[in-house]
Amino acid sequence: MKTSASSGMASSIPTSAVGRKPSDTPMPCSQSVIRMVIAVPSERPSAWAKLEKRRTAQISVPTKVVCEACSGSGARTGSTPRQCQTCQGHGRVRASTGGFFSIERTCPTCQGRGEVITDPCLECHGAGRTTEARKLSVNIPSGIEDGTRIRLAGEGEAGLRGGPSGDLYLFLSIKPHEFFQRDGADIFCRVPVSITTAALGGEFQVPTIDGGKTRVKIPDGTQTGKQFRLRGKGMPVLRSSRVGDMYIQVVVETPQNLTRRQRELLEEFEQVSSPQNNPESAGFFSRVRDFLEGLGG
Repeated sequence: MKTSASSGMASSIPTSAVGRKPSDTPMPCSQSVIRMVIAVPSERPSAWAKLEKRRTAQISVPTKVVCEACSGSGARTGSTPRQCQTCQGHGRVRASTGGFFSIERTCPTCQGRGEVITDPCLECHGAGRTTEARKLSVNIPSGIEDGTRIRLAGEGEAGLRGGPSGDLYLFLSIKPHEFFQRDGADIFCRVPVSITTAALGGEFQVPTIDGGKTRVKIPDGTQTGKQFRLRGKGMPVLRSSRVGDMYIQVVVETPQNLTRRQRELLEEFEQVSSPQNNPESAGFFSRVRDFLEGLGG
């Protein structure tokens, strides 16, 4: 059988012919979504300790709650909603396409409730909800990362006209730290060292996320980019007993603003130096020289 769709305007017909009735369950509202920023003060080396341990945060959530004046019905006190005349109380209408088929849809007048409010509440204007700031206590688990989502069931906006409340989703955003960079459970810290410390070896202290300090010893001849691993000094893994590591990355600082005497000492050092003192640069320029000679050859 071949069917065709008419381009004419569809007509609305009550769905009593198909025996459908509106649901007795009140309509839930759309879920309330807010974004909460965890402010980690960058001036304190131990700031990320808050993220290492479970803590509780107090937040204020602007949300829609049940109207106290009408108890969520949306109607003024003493009045009651009336049956919708468009769908005859069924909550759904059927639109004919002009052929053998019709499309059933939610009633546009009552939005599927089967009734309309002719005398709305003066406080909520018939919505059954008012806007209010609520204070909530939220448990922040240890090891959270940027973008972690926390769901609070039933703490979202109240439903329309007495409907059930939705859920509240919190999206956590972690403020960057002054010293640490994070990659999953591992954290990284770039530490500048003087050229003499890198050449002769030495040690220094670095802060840790638990608010303490740890001493790092570097051997003589340490180059820029060298990493030292501190096991178990990183961030905890969310919902796990595993803990990440901390990596110290050395950055050798070239001296600046030299005095005449300092310049003389460096020039003297250059004169007594040999390729064994700078094997990487000596090897590189040796390969470059061989390459250029090969091109000319």
